[in-house]
Amino acid sequence: MKRHLMTGNAAAAWGARLAGAEYLPAFPITPQTEIIETISRWIGDDEMDCRMVMMDSEHSMITAAGAAAATGVRVFTATSSQGLLYGMEMLYTVAGWRAPFVMANVSRGLSAPITLESDHNDIFAARDSGFLQIHCATCQEILDTMLIAYRLAENRRVRLPVIVNFDGYYLSFTREPVEQPDQAAVDAYLPAFDPGVTQFRAGRPVSQAVAVLGGGPYSYFRYQIDLGARAALEVYDEAAEAFAERFGRNHGALDAYRIDDAEIVFYMVGSFATKAKDAVDRLRETGANVGLLRLRLVRPFPEVALQRALAGKKGVAVIDQNLSPGKGGVLHTELLSALYGRKNMPAVITSFIGGLGGRDISAEEFFEIAAVTAKATETGDVPPPRLLYTEGELREMRKLQAIAHVEQHEEVTP
Repeated sequence: MKRHLMTGNAAAAWGARLAGAEYLPAFPITPQTEIIETISRWIGDDEMDCRMVMMDSEHSMITAAGAAAATGVRVFTATSSQGLLYGMEMLYTVAGWRAPFVMANVSRGLSAPITLESDHNDIFAARDSGFLQIHCATCQEILDTMLIAYRLAENRRVRLPVIVNFDGYYLSFTREPVEQPDQAAVDAYLPAFDPGVTQFRAGRPVSQAVAVLGGGPYSYFRYQIDLGARAALEVYDEAAEAFAERFGRNHGALDAYRIDDAEIVFYMVGSFATKAKDAVDRLRETGANVGLLRLRLVRPFPEVALQRALAGKKGVAVIDQNLSPGKGGVLHTELLSALYGRKNMPAVITSFIGGLGGRDISAEEFFEIAAVTAKATETGDVPPPRLLYTEGELREMRKLQAIAHVEQHEEVTP
């Protein structure tokens, strides 16, 4: 096993290479293009035996990925942000085909306005498509999760495509120490793709729900996708446990940090959870019993594991890097539904929206989140959802608005 400094994009590329991806349909979009460029260089230098094809859009890219996987080929592809949305139609389609492949999504805020930095509205827009979702917080986790994702997708109890998600810029272009496993060890963990009876072959019909069907058959096939996703909870646990036994790194459905005796728990996904861990340590030094629960497996949703992890806690502070306009944060609403009506659950669940468009979440804001949530557990008065935004940022925004107003006035004045 070798240890290297590599970006999150490079870690994803190495995951695909070690997994033995045989086909790569591609279309470039920032900030994931480095993944495709890295694999393209390996293919050109005869270091990776993979067929790469540049497509005309993310729509055709995802179509090609699903079609190839349906014929028994191990497939990898990658996208980001607007690209994921451009291919949204085919996310639902290839999941309906039960085509098992892995796609990296490098999260980036959606237009408009335009940003190149990260938040999670792109990936959460795809949460009902039938793709499974695993969210990473470090470059090491990206490489490891790529291998786990193939074992999950190709399992006969699942047979669904998987998105490995990580934050643009904060992980995609950030170099971190990564342990690169030996190819022989990976081969022992991840056997060759065995498509079994689901593989399309000439002269042998397979029921894959691709025809025009009425409501009854349609309901059957959609429910089969749900059953496959639910089976993935157990399969993921098995794959993560086997990975930990072989490589010594545990990537369970939940990442719990100092929550055993915690009264207040931060709840979030993605790379900003590493900042939350630091905040937890600093809050502990002040005597505050705070912990962190990071959701790694978003689909399928590990509801029972969440209930067990949060049992007996006084309060949960949900930090969403997404915004569903008119409703609030996706993580917040889904956690509420998971805990509703259960005994011994936290009485207070606060909601904070932060990190939109790559905006940082400072240590001071984590301290404020903990203080607001602790106060709510004492008073029973849960505050409404709150956008993390400072007075200084608001003043700067007002200045920009004033400048825009002056320029517009000067343009229309004779």
